[in-house]
Amino acid sequence: MTTQILPPKILLIQSDAAAADKIRAALATAGSRSFELEWVLELSEGLARLSKGGIDAVLLELSLPDSHGIETFDKLFNSVPEIPILILGNGNEALAKEAVGRGAQDYILAGHLDSYSLPRALHSAIERKAVEDALYFEKERAVVTLNSIGDAVLCTGISGNITYLNLVAEAMTGWRREEATGKPLAEVFRIIDGHTRKTARDPMEMAVEENRTVGLTVNCILIRRDGIESAIEDSAAPIHDRAGRVIGAVIVFHDVTAARAMSVRMTHSAEHDIVTNLPNRLLLNDRISQSITFARRRNKSLAVVFLDLDHFKNINDSLGHAVGDKLLQSVSKRLLASVRGSDTVSRQGGDEFAILLSEISHPEDAATSAKKILLSLGAAHSIAGQDLHVDGSIGISIYPGDGEDAETLIKNADTAMYHAKENGRNNFQFFKADMNLKAVERQTLEGSLRGALEREEFVLHYQPKVNLDTGEITGVEALIRWRHPDRGLLPPTQFVPIAEDCGLILPIGRWVLREACRQARGWQEAGLPFIRISVNVSAAEFRATTFLAEVSASLKETGLEARYLDLELTESALMLRAESSAAILHSLKAMGVHLAVDDFGTGYSSLSYLQRFPIDILKIDKSFVHQITGDLDDSPIVGAIINMGKSLKQRVIAEGVETEQQLAFLQGQHCLEGQGYLFSQPLPAAQLAHLLQTGIAETVVH
Repeated sequence: MTTQILPPKILLIQSDAAAADKIRAALATAGSRSFELEWVLELSEGLARLSKGGIDAVLLELSLPDSHGIETFDKLFNSVPEIPILILGNGNEALAKEAVGRGAQDYILAGHLDSYSLPRALHSAIERKAVEDALYFEKERAVVTLNSIGDAVLCTGISGNITYLNLVAEAMTGWRREEATGKPLAEVFRIIDGHTRKTARDPMEMAVEENRTVGLTVNCILIRRDGIESAIEDSAAPIHDRAGRVIGAVIVFHDVTAARAMSVRMTHSAEHDIVTNLPNRLLLNDRISQSITFARRRNKSLAVVFLDLDHFKNINDSLGHAVGDKLLQSVSKRLLASVRGSDTVSRQGGDEFAILLSEISHPEDAATSAKKILLSLGAAHSIAGQDLHVDGSIGISIYPGDGEDAETLIKNADTAMYHAKENGRNNFQFFKADMNLKAVERQTLEGSLRGALEREEFVLHYQPKVNLDTGEITGVEALIRWRHPDRGLLPPTQFVPIAEDCGLILPIGRWVLREACRQARGWQEAGLPFIRISVNVSAAEFRATTFLAEVSASLKETGLEARYLDLELTESALMLRAESSAAILHSLKAMGVHLAVDDFGTGYSSLSYLQRFPIDILKIDKSFVHQITGDLDDSPIVGAIINMGKSLKQRVIAEGVETEQQLAFLQGQHCLEGQGYLFSQPLPAAQLAHLLQTGIAETVVH
């Protein structure tokens, strides 16, 4: 079915009937280019007809009975701007041209109202209007599209002056399109290099010169009209005419301030420890590598210091990770304050820190830093309303002698740190080549230790405590030994520190407590003159939430009465958290257990805890006993401790008694009990049972 195309409807507004007839005749003889003509005499009639619609074009006479001159056109155009209007010249060409300038499609002089010129002019006007409408629609659609996208769009002419901004560009530059149009790009689009803060190169200029799409300067910053800055990214591209000539450029950009900030945060997170905000292992390795390159070039040295906090795990396990994290943060601040700004303090994980001393003149410089670090750690850390004490063990490696890459330097400093632990902790050691053998040995020992309980390789030896006046055995101390399948019987000094570091001290401690109680009950059932058994308790055990329950269960399972059990704790374990320590100690006392302070005199200078805690026994550390020479003036500490214990109604036991001279001094000071090789070394259970039967030789104490 063919759709019939209707002829265009033309409205003629003309007061001269003769002229109207001439126009009708011209259109009637137009042949295939036929039109449908409607004629009115006045403007008001024309406006009324146009309001009904269906008119494709208007032929207008400017001089009408109800309107005259250019005003006639203005009234009509304002009423129907969407319909093409052709002006009938009728001798006043200047007025007709003015109307064209104000929006008319064209004008036709009286001499051209023939069957060729008039239809041609009407068709051209209708088609031109259709094209204009289509272009206007496309332009509006483009404007709406550009204003709807998230990117800013800015256009310039070939001269570099602004021709267009979309709404996003207006917001980002601070310029409204009407204000910006015609202004130089550099005035509206102010961009700088974020690193140098210098003016960035004009992207439009680059796009036009190179006739290709170019990216904006890396780290480009846009300065808004009011001075606010934002990071931007994207590109500029040339605009071409139909002949391919560059006639301008379009710049498309968007705000990446948030994205860049997020990227910086992510990079920072990837390279820094979340708890302390210190550089992590990854960043430290990179900085060591950079420092090595610099040191090699200048023939300089650098040092890597590896620090492990002593007994930090006890604090973390007993007080919780929140307190542990705060302590790590406090340690971090002290480490930063102990080194130069050019050095790097890094947390390696857990309670381990590594420090890069980026340039040293002599190894002694690293030793000085290590001493400063240990001194700074020594002061109490005030965390959550309590004073926490933590020391450190430090290992040091020096470039280039101890390694020529980051991995080797860190590994060797770590190895030296373990050597510092084995030498009593709270000290520093330089790496030596033979330490690697010891490190391998330690790792092997740790591996064997993990299965020692299951293989029943542990055994207890027992050392008697003696009444210094009568020689009677007043009790025994249970001391663990490890029957290593390859190395034989190992003392606790060779494996307990390893057990503490790798978390095995808790299950080992539980075994010691049960085994000691079981053996003590066995001696009682055998009718031996057994008094009390004492068991050493580590800080980690004491802080374990299950400790009280485990003591109670051990007594119940073995049938040993609580009054026969002494628990020995160090001052540092008791003072780790004084308030909770008091509660635990009172609970133990309520069970009937006796409490002793082991190694008394080597820990805290404040002795107020002796009145706060329900302590029964003070054990004088053997280091003081070994200083006894027989001269009363040479051993004031031992005498002071004995007198203090008496005044507090506490039993005082001297540890490490090995000579007759020491014994005589202690007896002279009226120390009630002693323990040491002078009386007996630690013995297996069977030999100790025999000693309980026979007693200590009278000649030892008389």
